[in-house]
Amino acid sequence: MKDQDAVSALGALAQDDRLAAFRLLMAVGPRGLPSGTVAERLDIQPTRMSFHLTTLERAGLLSARRDGRHIHYAVNFARMKNLLTFLMEDCCGNNPAVCGFSAEEFTKPTGVGQD
Repeated sequence: MKDQDAVSALGALAQDDRLAAFRLLMAVGPRGLPSGTVAERLDIQPTRMSFHLTTLERAGLLSARRDGRHIHYAVNFARMKNLLTFLMEDCCGNNPAVCGFSAEEFTKPTGVGQD
């Protein structure tokens, strides 16, 4: 992950409603939720929630798919893992065990779609 990608993702999360929506979608898992359901559960007006979900999608933290009249949002777990890896890759002088993590937990991701 490049610095600018991390700044974009962290900036998207740096707002109360967006952070709450992201955390809700993390808890729901890969199946995600329609935008209206996210708005309802967080007691936020649907148009305002739609704006926030789009911001998270543009930052690559969410994926969106149309399901009839609804847009379904889910966390992009690969992107989130890449962000966490980016934040932790130099942890404790490249010795993540000092911070309580195993080295395997913070190895750089490999494969297609790596940021």
